[in-house]
Amino acid sequence: MTAIHVGNLSKTFGKPAGGGATRALDGVDLEIAKGEMVALIGASGSGKSTLIRHLSGLAVADRGVIDRSGEVRILGARMQCNGRLSPQVRRLRADVAVIFQQFNLVGRLSLLENVLLGGLGRIGFWRGSLGRFTRAERLAAMEALARVGMADYAMQRASTLSGGQQQRGAIARALVQGAPIILADEPIASLDPESARRVMECLAAINAEDGTTVVVSLHQVAYAKRFCPRAVALSGGRVVYDGPSLGLDTQTLCDLYGAQCRELLMDETLGDERDDPPTLRAVGPQAVSA
Repeated sequence: MTAIHVGNLSKTFGKPAGGGATRALDGVDLEIAKGEMVALIGASGSGKSTLIRHLSGLAVADRGVIDRSGEVRILGARMQCNGRLSPQVRRLRADVAVIFQQFNLVGRLSLLENVLLGGLGRIGFWRGSLGRFTRAERLAAMEALARVGMADYAMQRASTLSGGQQQRGAIARALVQGAPIILADEPIASLDPESARRVMECLAAINAEDGTTVVVSLHQVAYAKRFCPRAVALSGGRVVYDGPSLGLDTQTLCDLYGAQCRELLMDETLGDERDDPPTLRAVGPQAVSA
């Protein structure tokens, strides 16, 4: 089953008449199968974040000259088409969890409270806004934190956590959302190599253990090669490569990006280089508390 379908998607910022228009996406076609883990790579300004915003229904594409221009389908249902969001876009957004580069946690709330917010789409506005979460919901949030190795920090204010810890908290929030698709927009861009490795291991384990479709945008190819079997490379808003991540050797990147290939080939220490498959921390009843 196709998890994500993109057809002839273009996005222009600015007004062409004023001469300041920028084409961020240019006729993107893409198919991602259910259960895949795909790296979306490219240098700065290639269109990665713009594409993720369209896949999550947070941005609307340009209108085209044909009816199916700018089409985005999520699990077969139309998210947007030809410059218009679908009437069911709010429901479809619940099927897509987005993890942002800047974590987007509420600093004054505890980590547990932040993770509980992942369930807002299912429990209703008033109960969520008043923090009226059930014991079962709190147990589910604690289990999600345990899976990413953050259960010990559940009651700590989010603002006191490191960047890597906050990002793993954001992943736990996505787990509570229960979405079959996770979109991660540069989730390791501001992290040190060790924290980046742990975040990528969490995402890879969720993909392997839960069958969740994961699309993660990355700057450095090294992480794509290690964690993502497939890579989609963007340049100037166009797809310039779609294939095995291991096929992105130095020569291929230089051919695709020219001088920009240096940005993608930055030497990053990935931390522990064990070849063990990624796994999330096992969770038993003793690890979960209200």
